[in-house]
Order: sequence, then C-alpha cells, then structure tokens
Amino acid sequence: MPTTSELESLYRDLHEHPELPFEEHRTAGIVADRMRALGLETTTGIGGTGVVAVLRNGDGPTVWLRADMDGLPVEEKTGLDYASTVIFTTPSGITTPVMHACGHDMHVTWLIGAIEELVASRATWSGTVVAVFQPAEELLAGARAMTDDPQFAEIPRPSVVLGQHVGPLPAGVVSLTAGAAMAGVDDLAVVLHGQGGHGSRPETTIDPVLAAAAVVVRLQSVVAREVAPGQLAVVTVGSLQAGTKSNVIPDEARLGINIRTVDPSVRERVLGAVNRIITAEAQASGMTESPTIDVALSGPPTVNSPEHTAILREAFAAAWGGPAVIDYGTVSGSEDVGLLAIAADAPLVFWITGGADPAAFAAAQAAGRLEQDIPSNHSPYYAPVPHPTIERGIDALVIAAKTFLA
Repeated sequence: MPTTSELESLYRDLHEHPELPFEEHRTAGIVADRMRALGLETTTGIGGTGVVAVLRNGDGPTVWLRADMDGLPVEEKTGLDYASTVIFTTPSGITTPVMHACGHDMHVTWLIGAIEELVASRATWSGTVVAVFQPAEELLAGARAMTDDPQFAEIPRPSVVLGQHVGPLPAGVVSLTAGAAMAGVDDLAVVLHGQGGHGSRPETTIDPVLAAAAVVVRLQSVVAREVAPGQLAVVTVGSLQAGTKSNVIPDEARLGINIRTVDPSVRERVLGAVNRIITAEAQASGMTESPTIDVALSGPPTVNSPEHTAILREAFAAAWGGPAVIDYGTVSGSEDVGLLAIAADAPLVFWITGGADPAAFAAAQAAGRLEQDIPSNHSPYYAPVPHPTIERGIDALVIAAKTFLA
C-alpha cells in the first residue's frame, strides 16, 4: 500500500498537470497504469478518456466508486510550489491557462488511494468494487459520454454508486445530505439579432447591446419576484459579448445564462420567465428577428438515496465521531454523477469532504470572513491542503465501499 508521502506526490503531480474536459489523456494514462499494476481489469477510452477498473474479490455486492478528472480554463494564483503553469490551445484555436480549480486532482488521488487500500485489505471484505474515473464533469458531459459508450454495458452493475467532492469545509469534516444534495443546471446560449451601424447614428440601428443590457437587468427579477421564498433558484448571466469598437453598433449580442434549480416545477417556471423576458426585450427593441435561445447544457439535480445516506452517515460517525459528520444542506452547485446512477438503475450517495485548513477556517469563521478568506471551488486561489484531506477522503471511500459490501 502506498505511503502518505507517495500519495501526496501523486496529488502534487496531478495538480501541476491539469487537463481540460475530454483532454485528460495524461491523467487517464496514470490512472490506467496504476490500476493495471494492482491487477485490476482496466478498460480505457470509455466516453473518450474515461477509465474503469474492476476489482473482483469473491461473492458479494458490487459498488461503484467515482472520481472526475478534468480541470478548468482558469489561471492559477495560489502561489504553491506545485502550481499549474499549463497553457492549452483548444481545437478551435483558443489559448487558455488551465488549473485544477475544482479539486478533481484530489478526487483522482482519493480513488487511487482507496483502491490500493481495498486491494491491501481484501481479506476483510467480499464482492466487487468498480473504480470509475470520469472525464468532463465540468461540461456536465462526461457521465453521459461514458453511459452512451457501448463499453459501458460491460461494466458490472452496482447495488450503489458512491462518490465525493472536495469543498471549502474544514479538512476532516464530511457533509452528507439526503435527497437533493446538489442543484440541477441549465445553460442557455442566447443571441439577440439587431441591426448594426455607426455609433453616431443610433437612430438608424437596432442596438443589440442596449437590449442585452436590459435583459441582464430584468433577469435579476426572476428569482426575486417569480420564485417563492425558500425555493432554490439561481439565475446568473455569466457572459455578455457584443461589438469590437466603441463607435460601431454591432449586429448581434450574445449572452451566456446559467440557471440552477432543484424542483422540476421551479425549473419550468424559471426557464419560462427567462425565455419570456428575452423575447419581450427583443420585441421592445424593435428587433425583426426573434432571439436565438439554445440549451448549451443541462443536467438533473444530484439526488441521494435517503436510506443509503442514513446508513453511510452512521458508518462515518462510528469511524470519526459525530462532529465530523454534518449536513450542509442542498448546495446550488451541480454535478453529473447522478447520470451514472440513473444509467445503472442504482441508488446514489454523494457527499462533500472538506479540504480547507482547519485552523484557517476556524479563524475566518470567528472573524465572519469565510467568503473572503477561504477560497471556494473555481477560484484561481483554490487548493485543498494535502493533509488531512488526502487521508480523510481515502478513508471515506474505503469505509463507504466496505459498508455497502457488507
């Protein structure tokens, strides 16, 4: 079994060499090599760069343990001596820095370490463990790509799907939520079709920039005025692109809109309101062509089995003590791990494992500065502390696997 220092070296290496969604070739190679070295049946290229390794150990249930592998187009600003300096050019010619700003490097380290520990302790359990290393979670496309791959049908079916995500909780703390643990997501790509012209003669144009600005402002009313208090909904305009020069009114304005909901009826209400506002603002601006509204990506909420969540909560509390196991509640972030469970027709338990320095977290909490002082996922400053994050995450996966193999 690897030592803690060996696993930290693995984590640092993965952190220093992030790869974008569906480009995780180096990471997948490392994973496959380590799984084969342990004697596992290993299949690569599932859903593009996905890797699945099967550990058979006699009769018993089958559990899936899942980790995602991809990084983000973010420039790292952590100042770590193992910080990423990777610059990647996409197939479309866009050059971008890349960083593990969401902690998927930690997820891969956890799962590799857990499988190595399960191999070393195979005399204490019986059944089958399937390690699923998934690509492209950040696009919410990797799980679907794997389940659509014909090779997916050859994977042993599980009795439960298990996984975890590192987050800005103190290292050593785990959060389990029954039912809806994470929100579903809809990403809309919108184009407002105006009529361009000279900036000095706006009366001869239909200005898509002004219409886009009105859309952005008006969309802020959706959650405030069309969603009941207490129901989770988030509407964010993350991108607005129009024009190239200050004295030229462009023909088009493009918006990227991100929507998070949990309840299906709230989702339909929010999507309807967003579409209505975009269409109405286009009409109010005198646009003769209807706006283009495309769904760029969509994913369901991550829903945990209440029964299996309760079982695992008890197992975690028995191992670490009650205070180490909390229930943070439904978070507005999104995941595609649920698609693996749906495709496998199996219950899911997905939890958050803390990665923040406990002392720094406690100081920030006491000062009322958690949001300012503790970087969260997708921040250029985000980086889990290696210890005890590595140890707790591996322990969590091993406990979870053995709990449902028993």
